[in-house]
Amino acid sequence: MSRVLGIVGEYNPFHNGHLYHMGESVKETGAEYVVCIISGNFVQRGNTSLINKWAKAKMALVNGADLVIELPTVYSISSAENFAEGAIKLFNSLKVVDTISFGMEASDIATLNNITTVLYTEPKEYVTMLNHELQKGNSFPKARENALMMYLNDIKRYANIMSGSNNILAIEYLKALRKTKSNITPIGIKREKVLYKDEYVVDEFASATAIRKMLLTRQFDDIRKVMPRSSYMILGEELKNGHYVIDITRFQKEILYVLRKMSVSEIRDLPDVSEGLEVTIKNAADSCNTLEELINIVKSKRFTQTRIQRILLYALLGINKKQMETARKIDPYVRILGFNAKGKNLISEIMNINPKLNMVTSVKKYIDTVSNKSLKEMLETDIRATDIYTLGYEKDSWANLDYTNKIIII
Repeated sequence: MSRVLGIVGEYNPFHNGHLYHMGESVKETGAEYVVCIISGNFVQRGNTSLINKWAKAKMALVNGADLVIELPTVYSISSAENFAEGAIKLFNSLKVVDTISFGMEASDIATLNNITTVLYTEPKEYVTMLNHELQKGNSFPKARENALMMYLNDIKRYANIMSGSNNILAIEYLKALRKTKSNITPIGIKREKVLYKDEYVVDEFASATAIRKMLLTRQFDDIRKVMPRSSYMILGEELKNGHYVIDITRFQKEILYVLRKMSVSEIRDLPDVSEGLEVTIKNAADSCNTLEELINIVKSKRFTQTRIQRILLYALLGINKKQMETARKIDPYVRILGFNAKGKNLISEIMNINPKLNMVTSVKKYIDTVSNKSLKEMLETDIRATDIYTLGYEKDSWANLDYTNKIIII
């Protein structure tokens, strides 16, 4: 049996930090194959992907991945918990992945495992502390961080752990592995030199956030230094063709239109909307001219900007609470975005082990033949997400790319 490594990434875009993570992961595991699950055209922090999912798949394949699979939109734009659980369910369904590797700001995975145990088992004392912090008006992430610090009673070891974006996702992967009783072994690779939100360059490293900011000011020399040459060339081609979307504000009029069209009860039915937030969102949409204005009115100590932006994406893409709840209960299909020669062999191995796997290589064929209504609806959401995403392009805003774009084969 081959050694297969799984990695989840947004690759928005693929930079030297991602290359380092993949290389170190392969070195540590001795993996013969690398399977990457990537976000599609919209991403977990409530924003657009800079470039489309096929360009990101190509970046991954030319830099060491053998097989690239899309994380369905309902997971990719959801909370860290749902995002991680969707990815782990996908890896589990392949039945060939031995190890998953994730980036982390923490120095060791044991620290993250200790936190995972608390969050997974939810001891009464911890739950009491969490509710107390929520009653103070803290956002859920802040309340959870405070409650964990008090419960674990080791400030030196656990301070700032939950403020690291990679740590938060890593803990959710660990939690999902336990929840699904997975046999996959997790490893963590410490993030070096720059963190997710850092907006500066250190040697040849910069975060994806910094790269997207540099694009706005056309700092192409700096961008070239912090991306593998192949990724930079793919990015350049997408920019040249006008096939990119800088951020969610490209859809601000569409989002305001959708929210104005929706009733308060329809907004209430969007995932992550609670505690009367629907009224605040509706009033803001009716009186604002830009997304920035709307977000500034709606966000609070309790409701973070990321959460608000995710709600705006749910509205734009037509995703409701029922769809999100269904996604939690089912195993997603395996949508292949690309592979190389090794990846082709791995696909054969996967199908031999699991011939009934819901693998999507032709969207039309799958839509026409799938009998599971929930999976069909999930894929239709991915198709709609791409159709909306291309409206943000400078040119060639074609629909139906999920039907017409071919699988990337390297």
